[in-house]
Amino acid sequence: MKVLKHVMGDIEVTKDLLLLLTIGGLYALSIALSNTFVNVYLWKQTGEFADIGIYNLSVVISQPLTFILAGRWAKKMDRVIVLRIGVIFLALFYITVLFLGQNAGHLLILLGALLGIGFGFYWLAFNVLTFEITEPDTRDFFNGFLGLLTSFAGMIGPIFAGFVISSLESYTGYKIIFGVSLLLFFAAVILSFFLKRRSAKGNFSFMRVFNERKSNSDWLNVLHAHFFQGLREGTFIFIIAVLVFITTGSELAIGTFGLVNSAVSFLVYYLATRLIKPRFRIKAILYAGTMLYLSVFILTLDLTFPRLLIYGICISIAYPIFFVPYVSLTYDVIGKAWNAAEMRIEYIVVREVYLNLGRIVSITIFLIAISISKDTEIVPFLLLILGIGHSVIYLFYRKLKIVKAFNEKSASKPAQ
Repeated sequence: MKVLKHVMGDIEVTKDLLLLLTIGGLYALSIALSNTFVNVYLWKQTGEFADIGIYNLSVVISQPLTFILAGRWAKKMDRVIVLRIGVIFLALFYITVLFLGQNAGHLLILLGALLGIGFGFYWLAFNVLTFEITEPDTRDFFNGFLGLLTSFAGMIGPIFAGFVISSLESYTGYKIIFGVSLLLFFAAVILSFFLKRRSAKGNFSFMRVFNERKSNSDWLNVLHAHFFQGLREGTFIFIIAVLVFITTGSELAIGTFGLVNSAVSFLVYYLATRLIKPRFRIKAILYAGTMLYLSVFILTLDLTFPRLLIYGICISIAYPIFFVPYVSLTYDVIGKAWNAAEMRIEYIVVREVYLNLGRIVSITIFLIAISISKDTEIVPFLLLILGIGHSVIYLFYRKLKIVKAFNEKSASKPAQ
């Protein structure tokens, strides 16, 4: 804990905060090892963009439905149990992939549903626990340090997985990597038993919080922003790794791509956590969102591995600058919303529903476009449409009342 304080500043690091960061780190490492390669694994079996799209559509459809169920359960039982259920379903996903082997491409919807259910339970519980364990003065630290862990996992995970997969014959390397991910999820389950029990009381009032957008403009802007976040993420979350593989034909190249990107992201997350103060949040979202969109134009060029690396470096600089203030402002809005202490689970669920609606729209547009065109060359130009998401978010967050109030307060202070 003293090391964390030395690195991140004078922040009170509680036991639960440290445990949640560790669980988040194990999750990030498992995902970094395997999740990118699952799409490539399925691509090698089917060779169709449509199949990869259907698999990911199954993920993002089951995820919000699970969020609603997980939210209801979290009002009736310990949220740590909900977190545990999510990790168990993620483990079941990898068990199923290992069991199916080279037949995994025939059960894309089942695999997507298992992963979506796991994501839904895990992220509902993780987000609610983040809201409860952190305070306004520790959220930037938590989000930033979790970003550091995620970036570090992204540095070692893909390159290690890529090396193992490319070094072994056939699908043997994939089985080893998926098995390691399975063990990491088991470790996360064990650590969850050390978290303080956090039960909730009251009814699950999903529709009440959903309708709060009609009277709370800040909440409405947050929801619109998350829809546009999902509009980009839905397709980009799987298509880039597949493009790298198509361009290079090498899993090791995917690992190298992940290593370079995460190394840059690791450094920028550290700087963003230290340097982005509350008064800079909106500008950071504007500049980083613009950079994220401009980077998409690189994908419209004749794709080569160096160009893909340049794209990856650009987004690795922009994402930390974007997400540290974006996530903190989101939690600040929820914290000041109607009956937030009692309804925090509902706020998280409604936000995730909007995020996944954006992802569903994104992948649906992708599937329709490639089914009509039949020409894979349409993909980079399709990304120009779907990639606009993060650059639009500034238009919503600049209107937040808490931002305006802070700016007015800062402007009223006498110059030093």
